[in-house]
Amino acid sequence: MLMGIITASAAKPLNYPVAARVDTVDHYFGTAVPDPYRWLEDDNSEQTAAWVKAENAVTRAYLDRLPQRKAIHKRLTELANYAKMGAPSIHNGKYYFFRNNGLQNQSVLMAADRLGGEERVVLDPNTLSTDGTVALQQLNFSDDGRYLAYVITRNGSDWNEIYVLDLNTGKTLDDHIMWAKFTDAQWLGDGFFYSAYDAPEDAKSSKNEYHKVMYHRLGTPQSEDYVEYRSHTNPLLFYQAQVVGDQRYVVMWESDGDGNALYVKDLKDRNPHYVKLADGMKYTRNVVGVQDGRLIVMTNEGAPRWKLVAYDAERLSPANVSEFVPEREWVLSDVSMAGGQFILTYDRDASSHPYLFDKNGKEIREIALPTFGSVGFSSRQKEKEVFYTFSSYVYPSTIYRYDMATGESSQVFAPKVALKSADYVTEQVFFPSKDGTRIPMFLIYKKGLKKDGKRPTFVYGYGGFNISMNPVFTYTRTPFTMLDKGGICAYVNLRGGGEYGEQWHEAGTKLQKQNVFDDFIAAAEWLIAQGYTCPAKLACNGGSNGGLLVGAVVNQRPDLWAAAVPQVGVMDMLRYHEFTIGWNWAHDYGRSDDNPEMFRYLLGYSPLHNIKNDGTRYPAILVTTGDHDDRVVPAHSFKYAATLQASDTGDAPKLIRIDTNAGHGHSKPLSKIIDEYTDIQAFIMANLGVK
Repeated sequence: MLMGIITASAAKPLNYPVAARVDTVDHYFGTAVPDPYRWLEDDNSEQTAAWVKAENAVTRAYLDRLPQRKAIHKRLTELANYAKMGAPSIHNGKYYFFRNNGLQNQSVLMAADRLGGEERVVLDPNTLSTDGTVALQQLNFSDDGRYLAYVITRNGSDWNEIYVLDLNTGKTLDDHIMWAKFTDAQWLGDGFFYSAYDAPEDAKSSKNEYHKVMYHRLGTPQSEDYVEYRSHTNPLLFYQAQVVGDQRYVVMWESDGDGNALYVKDLKDRNPHYVKLADGMKYTRNVVGVQDGRLIVMTNEGAPRWKLVAYDAERLSPANVSEFVPEREWVLSDVSMAGGQFILTYDRDASSHPYLFDKNGKEIREIALPTFGSVGFSSRQKEKEVFYTFSSYVYPSTIYRYDMATGESSQVFAPKVALKSADYVTEQVFFPSKDGTRIPMFLIYKKGLKKDGKRPTFVYGYGGFNISMNPVFTYTRTPFTMLDKGGICAYVNLRGGGEYGEQWHEAGTKLQKQNVFDDFIAAAEWLIAQGYTCPAKLACNGGSNGGLLVGAVVNQRPDLWAAAVPQVGVMDMLRYHEFTIGWNWAHDYGRSDDNPEMFRYLLGYSPLHNIKNDGTRYPAILVTTGDHDDRVVPAHSFKYAATLQASDTGDAPKLIRIDTNAGHGHSKPLSKIIDEYTDIQAFIMANLGVK
């Protein structure tokens, strides 16, 4: 199905492969919508494989000749090459933590009898494959510390496998779980619960239906595992089990991808059965644990910024519930149990602020952090030792031990990076969106920035699924090479995220999705108006839902950008729900078959369906995807790129980079990450004229 060539760019002609057009037409509420590249949805066909090969050849030829590519690759490698450590966790009196010597594709699980003592390798995922494409996703220790269930992914897929390691002997058992998905391993007795689907016809693109919770007993084949919980009538639900309270309670989490119902079974009951504590899926309820006969639950029911409630664990009933920690001014984003107390982390203007609470839900003190950033705690209910990881845009992840008695933090591990944090400025600014809503944005640049209206500027956003974008250190996404040449990096906290609670999230969903695009466009306009940059020096980037964002704002304001990089984006808003787990996104997007209004709204901004073909000049565009992406299937990017290349959008390059043996982005080996971001940064800098 490859025919002819398209020539682009008078200065440096690009010969694009031409994807054949077919006569496929879909009908939505009386409206005909052509889908001429439908055949590219079959990522197993020879025709698609030939198109992918041809596209990658064109893209590689372009990227490999970019003058700064080698220097960027060298700099990214230097930035990546530092010793890294994860926060320790304590199991059976031993400390477990991850280490990476710098350029290892995957971090290695280590153990020590005491911090600072002799360390030994427990599990090295780099030995599970020759190219680093097998990665650990979850670790779950049995209560007695004898066994470790570890969940892996291959080639970045969402499909998981589970293995069990005997920590006494260091040997992996024969137990092997296949076709698990969106799961961990929750130990109960001599086995564990996990979540799975039936084996699919096509692992990469088949629609996933009828999720279920299974129980596996050690030493038995998977075929003997029994179903603990599932729906026989609704195929589009998720199920996850959680074991709490010294293995007394089994919690069952039932979700449509938005909120969740909550069921709990008391195994000490004469007739153990699941009691429905919370019904409906408008709200989310996450069990924190059991404390002094109370089942503590974090919820946004009646609290858009979240709160904690307590159920009577001895008399399980939806009526036996009371408020434990009420909703506050800021968003409660995380809760940890530690030595009989609680650590609650609140997000204040997209930055973490943790507090220590006593066993009765009373605040003791705030836990001071170095600056605005992100924090993650490692603690256990029965352990007095608490560790946390702190990170910010120019501060790499540093490990601290927190003393709950004194409130003091002591540094356990500080990385040494080829970067002087003091050379950079991070500031938070606020600007009005199109409708006047106040939007926060972080700016990172080198000290002494010359504000001349011509600074090369990289703008990143996400804006969806209630996900907050707090400051974290990322030497790949943050283009330090460009910052060192006088550039600016801007991270925009868009509506649709979780930065200010459920109302902020809902303001960027379904028939209000345009707010997200307006926020992002307003960010670029503000940067121009404030004298930082101009359209010829602006680049935008986002991944997944953020890839959709980039595709939409490029269509709506092509004049605003010089370069755009949509990564693994949701580009076909009319058919996204037809593939793998796409149906799960309907609570944020709505579906094209919901009703005529929702169809017209989706059609109005769908990146694939709104590419201009009238000579309007588009920015340089580099689309990225992975051939094993089974979350946002590569067909989104394939059809979008084929349409771009066939349309009259000016001479700037329109390329697609298709990674092999790679998925949605998570669990990707370091070598592939460096290669991908080398290409992205080189593409952006070349098209912004940065030398």
